[in-house]
Amino acid sequence: MSEEDETFRDHIATVNEDGKRIWIFPKKPNGWYYNKRKLVSYLFLAILFIAPHIYVFDEPLLMFNIIDRKFIIFGKIFWPQDMYLFALALILGVVFVIFFTIIFGRLFCGWVCPQTIFMEMVFRRIEYLIDGDWTEQKKLKNSKWTKEKILKRVSKHTLFWIISFLIANTFLSYIIGARELWKIQHDPLGQHLGGLIAILIFTSVFYGVFTWLREQVCTTICPYGRLQGVLLDANSMVVAYDNVRGENRAKIHKGEDRAAVGKGDCIDCLQCIHVCPTGIDIRNGTQLECINCTACVDACDHMMEAVHQPKGLIRFVSENGIKNKTKFQWTRRVVAYTSLLVGLLVVLTVLLITRRDFDSTILRQRGTTYQVTEDGFITNIYEITVLNKTHRSYKVEIKSATEGVEVKVFKPNLTLPKEGSLSSRILLKTPQSHIKGSKENVVIQIYGDGKLIETIKTKLIGPII
Repeated sequence: MSEEDETFRDHIATVNEDGKRIWIFPKKPNGWYYNKRKLVSYLFLAILFIAPHIYVFDEPLLMFNIIDRKFIIFGKIFWPQDMYLFALALILGVVFVIFFTIIFGRLFCGWVCPQTIFMEMVFRRIEYLIDGDWTEQKKLKNSKWTKEKILKRVSKHTLFWIISFLIANTFLSYIIGARELWKIQHDPLGQHLGGLIAILIFTSVFYGVFTWLREQVCTTICPYGRLQGVLLDANSMVVAYDNVRGENRAKIHKGEDRAAVGKGDCIDCLQCIHVCPTGIDIRNGTQLECINCTACVDACDHMMEAVHQPKGLIRFVSENGIKNKTKFQWTRRVVAYTSLLVGLLVVLTVLLITRRDFDSTILRQRGTTYQVTEDGFITNIYEITVLNKTHRSYKVEIKSATEGVEVKVFKPNLTLPKEGSLSSRILLKTPQSHIKGSKENVVIQIYGDGKLIETIKTKLIGPII
């Protein structure tokens, strides 16, 4: 491709030379890939809206309460003490994104990203239902304000606002829990005026994103599109136009031998451009605006069938795959990166599953060292704290696992509340002859309902002999 042909890379498809927005009216897609995308999207939407209302052990299946620093994932509670897991998950997430993009390009954006799912499978479909397909939408936009246009605009934007309100409430339910949200919704308005204002703000944000920003989120705001430019290489699988087979482009004429007259399989119908939600021409090559939604694949396959040409002129393929005319192959590189992806997910899953349900600390009481009793025993006073991350409470007993060391609890009948903590003072007592070198290692065992739940170590100090 000549340098002159590369000028399209100097600007995005949705902005003209004057810097003004070019409004995109994509044609309604249809085809095998689009049907599969609908299934994937509706599955994710179902999970998104249903998950906050599923409770396990009287706790939400998923909750990310940033305010109280309480996170629940698949019924397991995570507290600030578990932040190392979230830090590790963040690191693994970044590595996962890098590896996934290197292998499969921007596939996540077109198939799984919430922005794309809501835009293309919810808001855009409502727009097709009310305003019609792309040509009708253009005509409606340029038409005068009639009763029909006003009715369509009011209907569409009312639905957009309602859906944005539902999305805002759903995201809030992930933060405070669906039951708490239900209480807020049924309490007198004056009791939660601040919360209502917050909901309206978030509703307005979602409404603005899906009504006005739209593809601008993918092309100019989201950093992932920029990131893929430095991650992709000739072996990355992306939605691409087979320029070897397609060039030279030319309109089709009945009964002609295209190969004989130097024409490629591309009939220059522009259907791939018409259906693109970001307004690009996929035939120009890989572009940062491409979200790999495969709408152009379906459109091109339909046209190829219509003119009795093989499908796959636009397909999911690597640059080297086009040059060498090969399909997707599990090369050593792909296998290695895929194995790393699976390995990272396994590591994180194991860490989450094996996470401890209890955490405990034991510290010597401030301002104290040791005491020597009249009968020759050494005593130390400690403050012990036990954190319970589970969904049940426990009757707690604290015992010593070190021979010759006795534990005395200042408060009897200790109870460790569910999702809470217990703090108590204990006294460790041992004969002075047991302490060698002024210190003695002691193992403390904590029992909940008669079952050992925690073991902690400390040092009992005494005089230097």
